[in-house]
Amino acid sequence: MSQSILILPGDGIGPEVARAAKACLQAVAQLEGLEFTFSEAAFGGAGIDASGEPLPEDTLKAAEAADAIFLGAVGGPQWDHAPKRPEQGLLGLRKALGLFANLRPVKVFKGLEHLSPLKEDRVAGADVLIVRELTGGLYFGEKREGEDEAFDGCTYSRAEVSRIAEIGFKAAQGRKGKLTSVDKANVLATSRLWRKTVNDLSSQYPDVTVDHLYVDAAAMALVTHPARFDVIVTENLFGDILSDEAAVVAGSIGLLGSASLGASGPGLFEPIHGSAPDIAGQDKANPSGAIASAAMLLRYGLNQPKAADRLEAALEAALLHEERTADLGGTAKGSAFAHSVLAHIQKAQVMEPAQ
Repeated sequence: MSQSILILPGDGIGPEVARAAKACLQAVAQLEGLEFTFSEAAFGGAGIDASGEPLPEDTLKAAEAADAIFLGAVGGPQWDHAPKRPEQGLLGLRKALGLFANLRPVKVFKGLEHLSPLKEDRVAGADVLIVRELTGGLYFGEKREGEDEAFDGCTYSRAEVSRIAEIGFKAAQGRKGKLTSVDKANVLATSRLWRKTVNDLSSQYPDVTVDHLYVDAAAMALVTHPARFDVIVTENLFGDILSDEAAVVAGSIGLLGSASLGASGPGLFEPIHGSAPDIAGQDKANPSGAIASAAMLLRYGLNQPKAADRLEAALEAALLHEERTADLGGTAKGSAFAHSVLAHIQKAQVMEPAQ
């Protein structure tokens, strides 16, 4: 049965990295005997240019009907003073689809420790999954904005904390069995509710060890001892900041993908880098994060773990053995690196034992 993938190329380097992700998905589908149908829609700044809305109605309908959604990137200076910003489309899409959980893996591949600006012995073995609550907190709270005073309200309910914590606990069960909950319970009332809720849930997961860190301590530990972490679960604002900080552990924000998931319906998969308008159209963008996101789309969005394994293995092989893009100290064009990944996808088929 065919599975439908909606691609939202977006802005800046978004269309470039989206093309690379689509090509990899098509290659893996052919080798694994899968059938995907692809469609595209305007979103973000491109949506504003097309219809005046960062999330056009037709795009939302297409997203709701898809099995999975891939997003390139949104934003750019040309929309800085527009009545609606491109990023509003992303917040709107998350809310409309109920995408409350953002998964951001950060892994240092053996042999690539030198890519990190941190000391190699400090990042060796780092393999962290950050689980970020995505539809609550300051980003979605009550807002007031004036010339002399502004207000952003931060609200969390026990139900909101429970559902994201459960995803963190279940993820830890399939990994090293350790969950670190990050909050600011010494200052914030929402964080005290967060910590109490996580502790109350912990009795349901006796195979998972739980500890708590204040967000400032967690930020320091991520760059001084990242291998201490397994799964990190945290609220929206803290997760946004920590997951971008964690990119330095792997060596480049261009390496990292993400998945945004809800209780049902399609998930949204996107590299965590921005639209990088300064290099858009120059074939300089690292497509690794987009390809990693495509693998997460296969694994979490379409329930195709074998295909996801194949794509992740090809990406790792290309990073280990091929010329890398400029953000990783190499000279390869983005499209050239994407072709290297495609070549390794093909090699993986040759190395498989005959059936």
